[in-house]
Parts: sequence; structure tokens; C-alpha cells
Amino acid sequence: MSFIRRMDHFTIVTDKPEQTKEFYGALGLHPGARPNFQVPGYWLYADEGKPILHVIEVKQMPNPVRGGLDHMAFRGENLGGVLAHLDKNQVKYRLRRAPEPFRTWQLFCFDPNGIEVEMDFDPAEAGPADVEDAGQMSETARRMAPA
Repeated sequence: MSFIRRMDHFTIVTDKPEQTKEFYGALGLHPGARPNFQVPGYWLYADEGKPILHVIEVKQMPNPVRGGLDHMAFRGENLGGVLAHLDKNQVKYRLRRAPEPFRTWQLFCFDPNGIEVEMDFDPAEAGPADVEDAGQMSETARRMAPA
């Protein structure tokens, strides 16, 4: 039996709090209520009314950086709208389809702190025709991949 019920939140420590808030705001997260901690920061909420990303401001990034988080993943909707928004704001990204049987759309980009962010979309959503499958890299994906 697992005592864990669900993911509660991720925490980002950053010396770029405003850029971080703006980046995640562009993905649909919005600042909301936060306890009166002694350190500045934000709690960013999704539409469900739960803070899922905590942003803590530091004057200088810790050295060495703590932990080994590879990436964080969010469930998204409106793939076309997200792609248009990222293109409009010149955010580099990579889009691919997960292998059978899932075929989930997987969008990858980097936040201002260099943290990889994944957004997964329902496989039934419409998407571009020239998208790589997992394990393959299309020319379009190569052009969009972060440098």
C-alpha cells in the first residue's frame, strides 16, 4: 500500500523570479495565495485551485545546485493554442509523439533557470503532421530544439 496519493508541488529556487513567473504564466499558471514566509517567492496555481509550483527567490543560486531533478511534467490541453503561444513568444521547444500504444503528445522546453519542462497532451488532440516519434528526430524537431 502506498502512502503517497499524488504529486503535490515542485519547488524552483531562482535568482530570476520575475522571468520565472512570466514563463510559467505563459503556460497558464498564475500566482496565488502563499504563506508569509521570510523568503520572497510565489506559489503558482493551475485552474484546479491548487499551488503546483513553488518559486523561491534567492540572491545567488546555491553552489552546488541541490538535487538531481531531470525535468518536471504537466498535463496540458489545447496543444494548438500552446504551440501558437510559444511560437509567438519565440520560445524554443521540441514536440514529439510517445510510442504506441499511448501516442501522447509531448512538448519539451526550458524555463529561464534551465529547467526542462514537459507538457503532455491527449493523443486525440490535433497536432502538426511532421512531428517526430519517440526515438526519432524530425528536421522540424531539430530546428525547434533548445540550443
